[in-house]
Formats: sequence, C-alpha cells, structure tokens
Amino acid sequence: MKTLILTTALVALTAGAALAQEVVRIGTEGAYEPYNFIDQATGELTGFEIELGNELCSRAGLTCEFVQNAWDSIIPNLQSGNYDMIMAGMSITPEREQVITFTQNYVPPASSVYVGLSADANIGEGGVVAAQTGTIQAGFVAESGATLLEFATPDETVAAVRNGEADAVFADGEYLLPIVEGSGGELAQVGEPVQLGGGVGIGLRDSDEELKAKMDAAITAMKEDGSLNAMLEKWFGANVTRF
Repeated sequence: MKTLILTTALVALTAGAALAQEVVRIGTEGAYEPYNFIDQATGELTGFEIELGNELCSRAGLTCEFVQNAWDSIIPNLQSGNYDMIMAGMSITPEREQVITFTQNYVPPASSVYVGLSADANIGEGGVVAAQTGTIQAGFVAESGATLLEFATPDETVAAVRNGEADAVFADGEYLLPIVEGSGGELAQVGEPVQLGGGVGIGLRDSDEELKAKMDAAITAMKEDGSLNAMLEKWFGANVTRF
C-alpha cells in the first residue's frame, strides 16, 4: 500500500513538474482595449489580460507567453493546439461551453451598451446595429429586431457608426464608454445598459483539467487577497464592477 501511495504521489509530482517546464501559450486578440491591445510605442501586447495572465502564471508556477490571434478563429485555434488558453475578453456562455471549458470568471458579469452619434439613435426595428462577429452582443442584436452589421474587429464596429454605416454599436461597456468619453461629444450612449453573459473567464480545451485547476486556484487567490479588484480598477477605472 505504501508503495502504491508513493508511486501515485511521484506520478502527480512528475506531471506537475512537466507542466511547469512547458511554455503555456495564451491566445489573445490584441485589439480590445483595455482588455488586450498593442502598445503603439513599443509594438508589444499590453492591457488588463496581459498583466493578469502573467500574474496568474507566476502564481501557478508556469512559464507563459501570449500569442496574438484574430477573434473569429480564436476558439478553433485553441482546439487545434496552436495555444493552450484563451484570454481575450471572452464571456462565459452556454454555447461556448459546448465546445470549450472555462475557469471561474476573472471579470464579473458586466453591462453591454449601445453607442451612437446621438442618444436617440435607432437600436430597434428598422435600425442598423454594428457588433463584432462571434460575440454575445452580436447574438443579442440578431434577436432584437434591429439589423445586425457584423465586423471582424471592435474598432471597425465603432468606425461603422462614425461613417454612417450603422446607427449604433453594441459591445461591452468597459470597451465603449471610454471611447464615448474621449470622443468630444461625437458619440453618446443609447438607452439603458444590458446585462449579458456570466463574466469573462479563461477558455481551455476540455482535456486540460490540470491547467484549469491551476488557473482556478490562482484566480481564487487573487480574489481573496484583493489584488484582482485592484487590477480591475487600474485598467477599467473606479466605477468598474468588482468581486
């Protein structure tokens, strides 16, 4: 019995050491400020998820690197093994949980908002609303009665409003509201915020149970010691939804 217990413990330690020695690759979009984006001065990936991912990996004893990937293929490239995790402002939804698994959320459920050139822009029947392809916001617009206009990147959705292609854009409030604030009055929030999704989490392959457990433990530790709330406030401002 002692031999069996010792052997089992050694196998577990060996597996953990092997995971720690490997480079864990994290897929991100690099185009969704402040979650993840390219620093124009350095050309490097930065943002809330880059800082958070590095901290989580440090706490988990893992060596990690970020890989930039277009949003519309970010889940297929996880499934095909091009990277091991997704940290890309991805909301936890039942539809996505059918194809990948998620850690607990590291961003609480937050509000999505409509933004147009005026506060009375048409976001209902007869209106045209832009959203990023493959997002929960795009799915919501498709069922809302408005005409959905999809784009590959979030900045294209905002551009569609500015150039008159769309009456409004619908996306995470954390992404859109800073753009409104910096627009000099050009853009305005339309209507009331809408609550969607179960928060943002790390996406993983269903088979990567050990990696998921390590990330869950690190997220829990950051929630408990207050460092996750501090990081949320740093990147999203004092009014951010906290844990």
